[in-house]
Amino acid sequence: MRNYIFLSAITLLISSNCLAQTNQSDANAKEQSNMISDSVKAKKTEVLNEVLVTGKNLRNGTTFLKSGIKPIDLPQSIQVIGSAIIEQQQSIRLSDVIKNANGVYVGSARGGAQESFWSRGYDMTTNNMFKNGFRFNGGSVPEVSSLEKVEFLKGSAALLYGNVAPGGILNMITKTPLFKEGGEITMQAGSYNFYKPSIDVYGPLNHAIAYRFNGSYENSESFRNLVTKERYYVNPSFAFKISYRTDITLQADYLSDDWTPDFGTGSIGREVADVSRNTYLGAIWSNGNTKQATVSALLNHQINSRWKLNFNTSFQNYKRTSEGTERVLPKDNGDYYRPLGKNKALEQIFTNQFSLQGNFQTGKIKHQLFTGIDSEKSHADAYTYTFKPIVYDTINIYNVDLNTQKTDIPTAFTSRIVKTETSRYGVYLQDLISFTEKFKVLAGIRYSTQETKPITTNFNPTDNTSTTVPEAIRNDRAFSPKLGLIYQPNKSTTFFTSYANSFTPNTGVTIYNESLKPSMIDQYEAGIKKEFWKGVLSTNLTVYQIVNSNLAQMAQFNLDGSVNTISTVRELTGETTSKGVEIDIIVRPIDALNIMAGYSYNNMEYTKTTGAAGSFIEGDRLVRTPQNTANLSAFYTIPSGKFKGIAFGTIANYIGERLGGFNNTNGQTIPDRTIPLSGYTTIDVSIGYTWKRFSILSKLSNITNELNYTVHENYSVNPIAPRQILTSLKYKF
Repeated sequence: MRNYIFLSAITLLISSNCLAQTNQSDANAKEQSNMISDSVKAKKTEVLNEVLVTGKNLRNGTTFLKSGIKPIDLPQSIQVIGSAIIEQQQSIRLSDVIKNANGVYVGSARGGAQESFWSRGYDMTTNNMFKNGFRFNGGSVPEVSSLEKVEFLKGSAALLYGNVAPGGILNMITKTPLFKEGGEITMQAGSYNFYKPSIDVYGPLNHAIAYRFNGSYENSESFRNLVTKERYYVNPSFAFKISYRTDITLQADYLSDDWTPDFGTGSIGREVADVSRNTYLGAIWSNGNTKQATVSALLNHQINSRWKLNFNTSFQNYKRTSEGTERVLPKDNGDYYRPLGKNKALEQIFTNQFSLQGNFQTGKIKHQLFTGIDSEKSHADAYTYTFKPIVYDTINIYNVDLNTQKTDIPTAFTSRIVKTETSRYGVYLQDLISFTEKFKVLAGIRYSTQETKPITTNFNPTDNTSTTVPEAIRNDRAFSPKLGLIYQPNKSTTFFTSYANSFTPNTGVTIYNESLKPSMIDQYEAGIKKEFWKGVLSTNLTVYQIVNSNLAQMAQFNLDGSVNTISTVRELTGETTSKGVEIDIIVRPIDALNIMAGYSYNNMEYTKTTGAAGSFIEGDRLVRTPQNTANLSAFYTIPSGKFKGIAFGTIANYIGERLGGFNNTNGQTIPDRTIPLSGYTTIDVSIGYTWKRFSILSKLSNITNELNYTVHENYSVNPIAPRQILTSLKYKF
């Protein structure tokens, strides 16, 4: 903690000295304070441009570009999916939105409770999902109707966000108040009795206060028998223009989601079980519920034309419960001994962020400084339950009769509660140094600490006793540097290369019974950003390599030299390498026609293992990492003439061959644990019409009725949705 305070003091001292170098007058500050340059959105002339929002409309959320750096000056790949695309494609789930994000894909849908997103071979769901700049518990399915845009920052984000996986981060920006009156009412209806009314209304309360309220209700069945969903969502927000220099945005939202746990079709050996897409194998009384609430405050203060302060704080409360039969693991003949399961997870997350950004010069060299401090405290409770008996009953997956199934609900007993308190702190300093208009350097460093305090309580239902066992406190800390070089021979071309380092905490102990040190991960990236014909065509080409050179794996030997057989005794002797190429293309050949395309190649494999029993096999690809992904979308609205207002759109998404299940290990006595999955392409088409304040839009998704699966290990094998239709009727006021 003393080191943290010391580094914080140094950071603020440096910032103060830089601030003292500015000579801008208050008159200029007043003139500039009405222009808030933190909001970014897609434009014709580049993939992502900085936009100045004038007047009293406050900035729209906290972007991952909170440092104020223009995307053209950022030495890594970014992509923003705005509200227009979300609306045009009638996105219901976040998985619909990410179809537009090159190299980002759904890795699994465990139990039907959540969607996990992957990028560059790494899972983004645990620590890499954010909402308005705050870490978001990825155990829920986010509400898309509240989103203004979804941002993807690919590659390393550890400098500004601390302990995150190196594949990239996802940041959801919710709708915020506007100082103009308006709104819309939408009714969506579609296949499998889906219907969803929603409302979005905004406006000023007076010259200094604005409000916004959006909410939705969703009720639907599914192409899966007995699977249903019912959701309630509300999102009020208020904006306060305190002065020319200061504004505050208060936001809150609440989600209640009732869903049916669905572990899919299961697998037999290395193959997905050959049962119909609609066959539900869970108990008919299986149920789940997610409740999630967030309150946040964002304060922005423009000190003068060159410097501004930001303070953001957020509290998130999360609860998910489920019970039913789970883990679909049938025998070769189709007999499925349905195991019972009950889960409850609670988490509270309290986050504070303080940052200072500004511009100054040292001689002819320009600096764009961004520095700050952030902290996060979370309390997570994980409940484990026991059923007696463990197995509910036996069914055959090839002959499921819903009319003869059992309906009684067994009683579960709490067997374990693991309470984990996690504290994260970080201090960072970043500087974009412009030596000339063509040569720039982005340099930064972050110091992060993470302390984890787990306490396990075991319960004995026989004699109603409990035993509490405090586990060892984990303290992980590391520096995360970043260095990027930018060369811009002209205004339409950028060459860049960068290096970044991050860390990942590890579980388990060493052979000396000490906590395992974190794994340090090195990431290298290089690319070209190029525009042609004054922005008609925009292209990005990125190559990268991510190396975890001290991957934790099962220790080969114990301290006395004997062979280790305990999986939790581990050592930092492994290595994984993720290599890839990403190509992004945006074309606007004519007005009102937008085309986006992307291709991504990734190869992530174990590049160094001990070869000992229990270790992974060198050269094997990691599961849930396709080598090839691609996307193509186009949307055109007739701008004038007799057919003005008619719109056409399509989106195609390709996920290549990949492996589900588990990676094999050296010396295993069981058969191959991987599940090969073929590549597949889904195509959605839409048509719509806008007349005055009314619009109607219909979408036919998966028009070829493609059948494929998302696989979480080997027990949650969920088929993708078949051909479906969705229609949206909207009135704007």
